[in-house]
Amino acid sequence: MTVLEAIAGRRNIKRFKPDPIPQSELEEWLEAATFAPNHRLTEPWEILRIGPETRKQLHHAADFGGAPVVLALLAAPGRSQEETDENIVSVACFAQNLALAAFSAGAGARWASIGYSAHGREVLGIPEDRAVIAVIALGYPEEVPLARPRKPVAEKITELP
Repeated sequence: MTVLEAIAGRRNIKRFKPDPIPQSELEEWLEAATFAPNHRLTEPWEILRIGPETRKQLHHAADFGGAPVVLALLAAPGRSQEETDENIVSVACFAQNLALAAFSAGAGARWASIGYSAHGREVLGIPEDRAVIAVIALGYPEEVPLARPRKPVAEKITELP
């Protein structure tokens, strides 16, 4: 699979098989994700592995599609607002790398926004100075949805003089 095939083929998975993800494979995906761009090599990502008790307390409507692994991805604060903003973008890149690494191994990811809510932050014990970038469920998909049409990128490009 080429990088372009992985980017075009990755989907947000709605339902997962109950098959566990081997710890070594999960660690391999997480290590690959660390190659996300991050200014000054700040490596601002913080990862919370969400266990069954915490998962129940989150009350996610779809229980993360039954995924065997659920992670919260946080961005550490920077020394300035500019660095904090850069950290947020870096952790979003980390999340995309993680999803692509999982996809390349035959697994999939579901990006959920539940960690942004006051309830989600409270249950997860997120400090006020941390940004929640995503709660990501990982597992082997029951089904991979078809791609939905995208607008041509040419419609999004503005040429500057």
